[in-house]
Amino acid sequence: MGVGGKFWELLKSYARFEGFDFLRDKKVAIDLSFWIVQHETALKNQALNPHLGHTFFRTVNLFSKFGVFPVFVLDGTPSPLKSQARMVRFFRFSGIDTSTSNVAEEGVSKERNSTFKKCVNDCVELLELLGMPVLKANGEAEALCARLNRDGHVDACITADSDAFLFGATCVIKSLRPNSKEPFECYNMSDIEAGLGLKRKHLIAVSLLVGNDHDLNGVQGIGLDKALRLVRGFSEDEIFDKLYEIGKGHVPLFQGEIRCAADATPCSDESSPKAKQSHCSFCGHPGSKKVHFKSCCEYCITDSNEGCLKKSQGFKCNCSSCDKVRKDKDKKKHENWWINVCNLISKETKFPNDEIIEMYMCNNHGEFTEKGPLLEWGDPKTDLLVDFLAYHQSWQPSYIRQRMLPMLSTLYLRELARNPNKTLLVGQYEFHSIQRVKIRYGHQYYEVKWKKAISNELSCAVPVEQSNMLEEEFTEVDDEPIGLLDESIEPQIHVDGCWILTDENPELVLSAFPEEALKFRQEKELKVMKRRKISTPRSEGSSEMSESSKPQGVQLSITEFYRTTKTPSQAKLGEDLVKQSSSPGVGSSKQKRKVSGSKLSKAVRRRLLFG
Repeated sequence: MGVGGKFWELLKSYARFEGFDFLRDKKVAIDLSFWIVQHETALKNQALNPHLGHTFFRTVNLFSKFGVFPVFVLDGTPSPLKSQARMVRFFRFSGIDTSTSNVAEEGVSKERNSTFKKCVNDCVELLELLGMPVLKANGEAEALCARLNRDGHVDACITADSDAFLFGATCVIKSLRPNSKEPFECYNMSDIEAGLGLKRKHLIAVSLLVGNDHDLNGVQGIGLDKALRLVRGFSEDEIFDKLYEIGKGHVPLFQGEIRCAADATPCSDESSPKAKQSHCSFCGHPGSKKVHFKSCCEYCITDSNEGCLKKSQGFKCNCSSCDKVRKDKDKKKHENWWINVCNLISKETKFPNDEIIEMYMCNNHGEFTEKGPLLEWGDPKTDLLVDFLAYHQSWQPSYIRQRMLPMLSTLYLRELARNPNKTLLVGQYEFHSIQRVKIRYGHQYYEVKWKKAISNELSCAVPVEQSNMLEEEFTEVDDEPIGLLDESIEPQIHVDGCWILTDENPELVLSAFPEEALKFRQEKELKVMKRRKISTPRSEGSSEMSESSKPQGVQLSITEFYRTTKTPSQAKLGEDLVKQSSSPGVGSSKQKRKVSGSKLSKAVRRRLLFG
């Protein structure tokens, strides 16, 4: 959830939709609980352990398709306020009155239910087998993600909790759409500051007013619009002090247009606003109607100077007197609004909550060494991973190995770029060639062909595992997810005896096999040049080919077709009609039937028969 009051909708206009390579070769902190909770409905269906399937496919896709180095973060022990708010939210969704229910007492921290903890533990075991780093936060996972982002250990956070900005995150990715040219919905704190004029402490103040994960209610009667209007009247350095003053019942001396305490009360001296001047009922300007009928006023300009112009509907006078009255009304309205908001805040007990402010502002969200967090990505433990998924998901080993191949090929290419001595993919296949360029959702891939390292007849025969892999119907796997990062990886892999084809990032292939990639690019450029040379128009005399010289079997365009077939036939018909009209007789009708029975279009026959 994060900040209440539809906070994400407020930030929607500042979202950036980034392309496929936005996070390539970058580190990203991921709130694991967000991935599990996001598909809460999937946990209730008939699929077997869907949280493991989602985590497996998402991690493989993030690592191979987008080139991301993911860092997974777990929730620690929640604060007493978070436990209490979680139980209040549960009772609300269950339709139970929280005023009469035994909600968690203050000072008591409660862990999540055992079912959710088991899901998290299963996912952690899976991620460790995949070689992904997993960190555990002291409290909120998004808080540790934000700290990693703020301190520069990762480049972005993936979470749907908007309070990541309150913890200090600078770049938050709310959602991912891989089936799009711009899959990342990204929010930068710099854009929010420039657009809304609010900094981190301002956002914390807004969350205290409208509600957050630690206080669901906020201040009764204050929504997001009022909260924004209130906090914009103060600088970041003084916002908390002003909230303390309002909470104690004191109205701050500076807010919006009110500059001093004396401005909030009417004065009785000569500087007080005078009564509004009388205005003409005809033209609406200062003065009397009688005088304005004789001669026009200074505000109305006419050529004849015989009188004023009649005021239009909705007319507003802009004289100094009316201007002063309008400003006084606006000021009074603003003062009343300010006093009402301050009264609403002062009614709240313990506002603002020091514990919530300290929670958002502190940096103690995870246990780090002096050098920072330990972020290391290892190679997947393939055999143990196959056994783990075969046991928990009932997947065939061949199916698991095939779905892991994009991740293994990505690791292989990265390692080969650093260490050119490594030559075999998964210990069996070596690079053969780049087949072609594929474009999916506007993003280019190289289709890379790999061949068996040993080229004898026995090794080229399809192994038992691979033959089963070819015969499998992948749609039969019930928990193969759809959408988001759960897109099937099947189109990226093709197994054919001694050969396999995978889709790889062009830059990654270039760094691992520079000579082969450059050769492929040069050949591609030569082909493009040849096509352009063939398609360029020749000289004017040779370009106009006769109809008979065109090759047989080539489909003509519609204009060429009608110019070569229909037009001559219509011309011939016109000549026949002239001859028939010049020789009257009984035979004319027979000739018409004869002509109409020929292979003519329906429109031509109708004109011949009915004149």
